[in-house]
Amino acid sequence: MAEPHGLHGVDDHFLMKYRELLDAEDAAFDELEHAYEDGDRAHFEVDFAAWRKAVERRTGYLERRGFAAVRLAAV
Repeated sequence: MAEPHGLHGVDDHFLMKYRELLDAEDAAFDELEHAYEDGDRAHFEVDFAAWRKAVERRTGYLERRGFAAVRLAAV
């Protein structure tokens, strides 16, 4: 019997939202990478926090949808 909303709730809406979260994480990592390459410690710290927040949004979304996600260790 097929599931009404795709495999384990994975449907077009799920994939679109997940893609948005991946894109946000990717953009945040790009900023972090630039700060690292420039040796800009102040921006690196801010960008690192933004990247971690993007990762936490993505993993939180997966957890709320019933997928296990690995949490980052606190620094």
